[in-house]
Amino acid sequence: MTPDQIVAQAQERGLQLVRFLYCDNGGVIRGKSTHVGALARRMESGIGLVKGMQSFTSLDSLAPDATYGPVGEIRLVPDPDTFVVLPYAPRSGQMVVNMVELDHSPWALDPRAFLQRMVTRAAAAGLAFDAAFENEFYLAYRTDDGFVPVDRSLCFSAIGMESTEDVIQDIIAALTDQGLTVELSHPELGHGQQELSIRHSPAVRAADNQVTYRQTVRAVAARHGLVASLAPKPFADQAGSGAHLHWSIWDKDHRTNRLADSSAPDGLSPLARNAIAGVLAHLPGLLALTTPSVNSFRRLQPHYWSSAYTAWGLENREAAVRVPSRYWDDEDGSANLELKASDASANPYISLGGVIAAALDGIERKLDPGQPFDQDPGNLSDAERKKRGVRRFPEKASEALDELEKDRVLVAALGAPLATEYMKVRRAEANAYADKDDAFELEQHFFKY
Repeated sequence: MTPDQIVAQAQERGLQLVRFLYCDNGGVIRGKSTHVGALARRMESGIGLVKGMQSFTSLDSLAPDATYGPVGEIRLVPDPDTFVVLPYAPRSGQMVVNMVELDHSPWALDPRAFLQRMVTRAAAAGLAFDAAFENEFYLAYRTDDGFVPVDRSLCFSAIGMESTEDVIQDIIAALTDQGLTVELSHPELGHGQQELSIRHSPAVRAADNQVTYRQTVRAVAARHGLVASLAPKPFADQAGSGAHLHWSIWDKDHRTNRLADSSAPDGLSPLARNAIAGVLAHLPGLLALTTPSVNSFRRLQPHYWSSAYTAWGLENREAAVRVPSRYWDDEDGSANLELKASDASANPYISLGGVIAAALDGIERKLDPGQPFDQDPGNLSDAERKKRGVRRFPEKASEALDELEKDRVLVAALGAPLATEYMKVRRAEANAYADKDDAFELEQHFFKY
């Protein structure tokens, strides 16, 4: 839609506020709202934002060594293609923004601009990435004693379908109203845990969809008197929640899925193997982008189907990169790769941009991932894993940040300004939680993501 059409629709629908949303370096969705009366002007000139907000942690404090503080401003300029009327807040609308310098140039610390750069880099190689974040989340009641899961149903249990019928149906309706296509829904392993997957989209839209998804799940749940948490491990004694990143690589015209090769025994093209190898090669540092929170590393444990080693496999849910089975009615078109080591505490633009950068590096260098694992890599000895070039993941957020700092490809892709500030924010979070007990960590992550 054009800006004029957006303003007209906003007025026709009786909107009072339109939210300009972004996701920060701590993975928190933030924003400002404009009154509809000023929407036309704000769409052109944006809304001012102090630069120090990209130095904020998820604990709402500046990183101790922050580059930015109270001085300096950028503009939040919305992408008109992201405009929606919010079905759970009918007098409000929403747009996702780009962060723009006062001289009209993209701000170097804008995560969305980073992903856009990676899309452009892929296009220069004749490639286009599609993606979708496959989210798991918990539904719970808040009580004086903390959060209590909405049910105690079993994995895939029909009882878990019945106990959450109303809220899940309303979440689906709200997502659909905002242009997202829901594909699957089922109860997951944890008490009160659900999985609700959406259809893939081009990379930037996929990250925008993750912002919309997170907002919608939490908001609709609240209208049912529930708290929804997409945190990686909101309950220490229950299963973790991933935001598994499914991605595929197409030609520039989006007609041919470059991952597929029907003549190969495993159906994978040489390019697919190169891309897998690139992600695995960079995975120790990539985790600081895809599973970046302190809470993330509670989930990434051996034998929990969330991945704990730099291994890949065909339909192997203990592999970091899983090659899923394909749809019988579209074998080549449905070829995709799943990164298990991905969760909703990540900034989706930074996460997906990092995966694209790693995959492109593997393609450019024609890396080989070796033979796929047909068993749980956690069942092998250290010597066997070493022989196959497989590493245990970093076991703390701080260790993943150390790996990221050493990864020249990922740091160069992010660009020095964004890489520097991102690591300052995430290190500040890791240090802050190191001084707190487990209960504090779990509660903070429960209601932030």
